[in-house]
Amino acid sequence: MKKIFFTIFTLATALTSLVGCKKQLDEKFQNPDATEKASISAFFAELLNNDRVRPSYWHYRTFILSNQAIYTQTASFIPSNSMYQPNDGYSYDYWVDFYSPGVLGIYRAMEKAYAALPIEEQANAKIILQAAKVVVVDEASKLVDNYGDIPFSEAGSLPATNVIKLPKFDEQKELYYQFISDLKEINNYFGTVESNPEFAKYDILNSGNVSKWRKYTNSLRLRLLMRISNVDEAKARTEILEILNNPSQFPLADGNNVGSYDPKTEDILLAPLTNYTGTLRQGLIEGPNHYATDHMLNKVMLPSKDPRIPVFYDKFGVTVNNKFIPNKEYKAMPITFTSTEMEKNYQSYSVLDSTTFADNKELPGIVFSASETNFIKAEAQLRWGSSATAKEAYNTALKQSISFYYYLNNINKSGLKTETKPAETIINDFIDKSTVTFTGDKNKDLELVYTQKWLHYGFLQAQQAWSELRRTGYPVLTFPVAGLVNFANPPMRLNYPSSEVSNNSKNYEAVRAKDTRTTKIFWDVN
Repeated sequence: MKKIFFTIFTLATALTSLVGCKKQLDEKFQNPDATEKASISAFFAELLNNDRVRPSYWHYRTFILSNQAIYTQTASFIPSNSMYQPNDGYSYDYWVDFYSPGVLGIYRAMEKAYAALPIEEQANAKIILQAAKVVVVDEASKLVDNYGDIPFSEAGSLPATNVIKLPKFDEQKELYYQFISDLKEINNYFGTVESNPEFAKYDILNSGNVSKWRKYTNSLRLRLLMRISNVDEAKARTEILEILNNPSQFPLADGNNVGSYDPKTEDILLAPLTNYTGTLRQGLIEGPNHYATDHMLNKVMLPSKDPRIPVFYDKFGVTVNNKFIPNKEYKAMPITFTSTEMEKNYQSYSVLDSTTFADNKELPGIVFSASETNFIKAEAQLRWGSSATAKEAYNTALKQSISFYYYLNNINKSGLKTETKPAETIINDFIDKSTVTFTGDKNKDLELVYTQKWLHYGFLQAQQAWSELRRTGYPVLTFPVAGLVNFANPPMRLNYPSSEVSNNSKNYEAVRAKDTRTTKIFWDVN
């Protein structure tokens, strides 16, 4: 943790200049750092400008595609003795990117700057601080889902106190409950205020749209409540039903419950910077993680004739005498293939779609989608409400997922071939007359909800897919066994990075016993 605090030491004086370094931020904001006092607005823009949210090469190559995407089989991987062993250095990169100069370090600097403002200026700045807190909760909850107990309440104290303090590890359940409570308070606050020009100017996520911030806040709270629903069903049920039964008080990012909605206007998406020229191609092929996955394509999508297949996958093919011959059908390599079999046969099997994923410079960071919200609604109604309402939410979630992935495919401006969204009759047949159709059996329908939610997350939201797979146990996946001792199977959590252990050794002693890859996160009671 020493690295974290020394980095944060420079944050209060240097962070505004970081904003000026970004070409897009320069263009959008007229020199926000041309002031001697810390700019809450510029801090906010930098907090939002997060490559751990956007689909950046480094984040996906070193963290998502080598960890959660493998543990959820939302992306392919080469069988090896170390396939379930995380890279400690990359794990530490992710860890420090949350603390410094990441969202928490920036947020602590924002808190200090806010406290130093005159009372009359605090009213205008409070909305920015509250929006930033939602992002902090979102990213901190991901850290909890990955590691369990984390430093939080005392972390990043230097900007506020000018004193270096190695922080304690806060108990994960207490943090989750705190986050859930904080989000409810923030929603109430957003319901009483209007946007202002400064907020709109620096908000690179929602352009100062208070309604979208409120929907993001409540949808995130809904996610966290459902995450704890197996360990504290009474709390989850009460608060989730309160949200669902009071849409005016708790608006959600649900696409207005319309299947053919517009993700650009309704979802919470972090657009790439205007000068961004990279793609996920290199990150996907280095693994390699670009092959179609067995369970997703062969076991779920093909049997249902899923209309998302053309925007998820390319059939691929072989080159014979300098002529490319495409495969006749979509199919994925069996999960039982050895590395030798994969290397020999990969051209005969499908790969991830280039237009949607590998070569899409327009691909946004997915903060929250309407489909996820409606899948949560469907589960809630199946467990505690009306099966008819659950079916409606589930069907809407499926239609929205189709709209979402065709949207991602169609925003590609590189000249690659894009796909046309299927006609409503085809989509309705998929919803009503296939293996994804609601059955009327609660347990079977819950499995459908969990499986389709996992599919919707895909590798782009593999962190959420991993959390839900651990929470629900679905889909039931077959995992090859690795030969490395103590790493034969996917972990239940990530171990703390060794640099954190050594830098914050005194406080680490309190969580040492929990620091095993078989220790479950508190909400995982399956």
